Amino acid sequence: MNRAVIIGSGNLAEALARAITKSGAELVQIFARNAVRGPEVAALAGTRWTDDPQRLAEADIYCIAVSDKVVAEVAATLPFPENAVVAHTAGSVPLDAIPARIARRAVFYPMQTFTRGREVDFARIPIFLESDCAELRPDLEAFARRLSSAVIWADSAQRSEVHLAAVFACNFANCMYALGERIVRRAGLDFDVLRSLIVETAAKAADARSPRDVQTGPAVRNDTATQARHLTALDGEPALKEIYTLISQTIWETSKKI
Repeated sequence: MNRAVIIGSGNLAEALARAITKSGAELVQIFARNAVRGPEVAALAGTRWTDDPQRLAEADIYCIAVSDKVVAEVAATLPFPENAVVAHTAGSVPLDAIPARIARRAVFYPMQTFTRGREVDFARIPIFLESDCAELRPDLEAFARRLSSAVIWADSAQRSEVHLAAVFACNFANCMYALGERIVRRAGLDFDVLRSLIVETAAKAADARSPRDVQTGPAVRNDTATQARHLTALDGEPALKEIYTLISQTIWETSKKI
């Protein structure tokens, strides 16, 4: 497989467009309904854009990089060539969201957080693959390996678990950063005071055998006096108080099993 079309114009579509172009494969088109973002993403990758299904370009693989809720609709309605590979890129959407009438259907899920305008090193991103077409597997894996050295075959149930884990490790962790910022700002300080801590925490967890091995803080020590002071400081923030209590208890219970 060499010729690719990306369906969508969001953050993942942008990152995937850049990665396919850099891989040496030919990105022949961006198909997107958004008449502003579609041309922007196409320009970034040096390719064409269309929002007309009747002008969908011929390609070997079509990567559906749209929001989870419309994957099935897009897969069912676009006029894909009969022998083309049609792959969605969603972590928590099953393979069968693509109709069975598409014989060469697949999942091509890059597990990473993507942000508009921010380039990532795609070569290090795990790409999770799935297909119920046995003859497709070698070609699909070869295409994925042009983009990344970390290619993993996983079924829909496994991928759903991976996506759930990613929500905890990425989305929830980032929410904690934002809550930390809120607390330091109410003390009259800037978010900058947390930056080196965030970087070291992430690096330490990534380097460890398990993040549990490098857990620190009052909860892992069962320092109830410090926790009581923290909870008092959160008296006006009932939601944060609940989060603090629940996570502290989880850390303590986890630390006892190490």
